[in-house]
Amino acid sequence: MESPLVTGVDGSDASLTALDWAVDEAVRHGLPLRIVHASLWERYEGAVPTWATDRPSGQVLAEGIVGTAAERARRRAPDLPLTTAVLAEDASTALLREGQEGAVLVVGSHGRGGFAGLLLGSVGLVVAARAPCPVVVVRGDRHALEARHGRVLLGVGEHDVDSPAVRFAFREAAARDAELDVVRAWRRPAHGPADHLLMKRAGGASFAEESTELLDKALEAAASDHPRVRLRRSSVEGPAHTVLTERSAAADLLVVGARRRDGLVGLELGRVAHRALHHASCPVAVVPQRNPEPMEGDR
Repeated sequence: MESPLVTGVDGSDASLTALDWAVDEAVRHGLPLRIVHASLWERYEGAVPTWATDRPSGQVLAEGIVGTAAERARRRAPDLPLTTAVLAEDASTALLREGQEGAVLVVGSHGRGGFAGLLLGSVGLVVAARAPCPVVVVRGDRHALEARHGRVLLGVGEHDVDSPAVRFAFREAAARDAELDVVRAWRRPAHGPADHLLMKRAGGASFAEESTELLDKALEAAASDHPRVRLRRSSVEGPAHTVLTERSAAADLLVVGARRRDGLVGLELGRVAHRALHHASCPVAVVPQRNPEPMEGDR
């Protein structure tokens, strides 16, 4: 059975916006949709006796949230195969478990009861940092989400040669018939003019030239597999997290990689992914990549 696209709902406006985005994404890629809601109502209200006629309010609320979400999805895409589930777990645990079998996880930028001033809800942050599959955090205001720029933005780091993030971005661009805007950001030493010896690498190549070479190498295999994807390549001087968040205003999706180290406990997000999740103007896809070696500094 094909892995579904999984989206979590909690009744909030942000989760319903994410649901709409997930429905369109599932249709775009021909994937079934799975709608889940995590609820711990049994823990606080107790299990329902078999002879009882009234259902606990928590159960009614949970089933109502999922039912409403499913009906919304069916109205948006009547032929889309979908399943629903109410899971007796906290939201982060439930979504991470679903991600083990899902093709992609889609979540909103805030949850029900979240504070408007927060840049990203805790559930979205935890899921993006730990999920075994790609995670899309749907952010951006309504105008941004409806703009349809026809562009997917991809940030390429030094470890992204034919990486899962690169492959994911090409598939997205192909499915959307969109331009793929690929950016490799580089930074010169803190002191010294552009013609300083420190600006030269082995063999006389400059940082800018090396960045361009890495960009070409990173894209070569995926570009060969997707020859119809229109490419725009940029080697830009500056902090990657700043360059990407600024460019996200003209993109429909920003794709970044997140390296995972085997056996590490805790959140695994580099500075680029973390900044994008908090400040990007469009939905952000965080694509994990296994890496057993120690992580170096942020790109």
